[in-house]
Amino acid sequence: MSKRRGEQSLTAAALLFAALGDQTRLALLDRLSQGGPASISVLADRFHQSRQGITKHLQVLAAAGIISGRRQGREHVWALNPARLAECWRRIEIISRAWDDALTRLTTHLEGNDPR
Repeated sequence: MSKRRGEQSLTAAALLFAALGDQTRLALLDRLSQGGPASISVLADRFHQSRQGITKHLQVLAAAGIISGRRQGREHVWALNPARLAECWRRIEIISRAWDDALTRLTTHLEGNDPR
């Protein structure tokens, strides 16, 4: 992977994790994952925020590729993008394996079994 492509991948990952770092956005994702696609009106009914406030959260999630919206008649309907969340899990698994490897090396070193 080229350096530029790697940087773009990290930027996309940062957007993804930043979008997930908000309680309201996580609740919106939970609602969309449990109840399927929904309009802004339906989503805003569950929260103590204006439709405009919910729309801003939905736009952050859409910019990160986690959800997508489409016009359906007079309403804008939002749906979860499971493939983007799968990317999140892949990144978490990579980080988790790296930490597991580091902890294993540390344990080996502390127990005096380090060949170095």
